[in-house]
Amino acid sequence: MEDSEDQPMNENALCPGLGDYLIAQARNNHWSNHRLHSACLRLPASEYYANRPSFFGSIHIHLDHIVFVDWLYLERLTGEQYLPADVGDELHNELAPLVEDQVTADRALIEYCDAATPETLASEVSFKLLDGTQYTEAVWSVLAHLFTHQIHHRGQVHDMLSATSVAPPQLDEFFLSSDLPLREAELKALNLPIE
Repeated sequence: MEDSEDQPMNENALCPGLGDYLIAQARNNHWSNHRLHSACLRLPASEYYANRPSFFGSIHIHLDHIVFVDWLYLERLTGEQYLPADVGDELHNELAPLVEDQVTADRALIEYCDAATPETLASEVSFKLLDGTQYTEAVWSVLAHLFTHQIHHRGQVHDMLSATSVAPPQLDEFFLSSDLPLREAELKALNLPIE
């Protein structure tokens, strides 16, 4: 395919690469968490902490699990320690500090993806699971797993919100240009590119 000046067209202009996709996923993650947390902040404590038929029992424990795992995988990817050494079953017991921590983790993940080169994404990282099992995985695969993990548990929280006094937010208005008016104000507030 040639452009109007008979120069070869950059194929990446037609289809962004893996790095671009992962950056977009990291930004989507931040935006989705913002929407979900905004809904949860409107819940009465009795509904937010209520035990529900779900994977972890309550909305709070699901959100706490998401931020915990985000930091855990950022530790594995960067070699930095983010989690307290003595962390127990719960990282946060209240929503406000959890939201602040999630925003920090989201920004760290965006920065990591922004800085990742193709060589970084193709490289391998070794880590132990919480049960002590040793694994070696490609960095891109770890990031893909992390994004899937976030989507999985946000979906569970979204479902639990359906049984509360606060309607669950729309979480699939991030990628399409036709949805830009629905997300633009939040993108500005989060200091994310308006695209």
